[in-house]
Amino acid sequence: MVWCLILFNFITLQGDLESPPDKTLWFDIIYKEKTIGSLIATKSTKDAKINYHTSSTIKFRIIKEIAVNYKYDVSFNAKVLKKAAVNISINEKSHAKTLTHWHENEYQITKNDKPEVAIKNTITYATVLLYFVEPLDITDCYSEQDGSFNTIISLGNHGYKKINANGKENEYYYKNGVLEKAVIDGGLIQFEMVLRE
Repeated sequence: MVWCLILFNFITLQGDLESPPDKTLWFDIIYKEKTIGSLIATKSTKDAKINYHTSSTIKFRIIKEIAVNYKYDVSFNAKVLKKAAVNISINEKSHAKTLTHWHENEYQITKNDKPEVAIKNTITYATVLLYFVEPLDITDCYSEQDGSFNTIISLGNHGYKKINANGKENEYYYKNGVLEKAVIDGGLIQFEMVLRE
């Protein structure tokens, strides 16, 4: 009888110890019906820690050839943001670096190696999650790139508008809880990101 209870507990706990599966999403970046780049977003889970990584390259021509690379490395622990590093380069030269790090009950933020005002409240939703988690009942999200909060407005039918601190608007559309398409205001150009089948 005791062995049956031990075996039952072992089997039950095994299910609890399993982490959700890792996930990789590929997006094509489209401008004027032409593919100008791609984005890969990965999610890996171990116990309560979830790591997200995105990497994208966009190449287009406005007077001259421009190549923009974005890299995000973001980690959550127990559904709370712990660290986010964003590196953006243009034509292989560093353009912007932002680091957000949870330390002694606050987020310490540096932009281009200069400290910003710390954030005291814990962050549970950041922009990297927009690829993997439909923002149901979410009204704001942390921008790892800007170190600020963006507003999220539901458009209905699994569509959402994200407005950043500068008033730029992006739209996100979901199917089965996963991002299927986004319309992005990239400053110099507006483009679409479409999930590959």
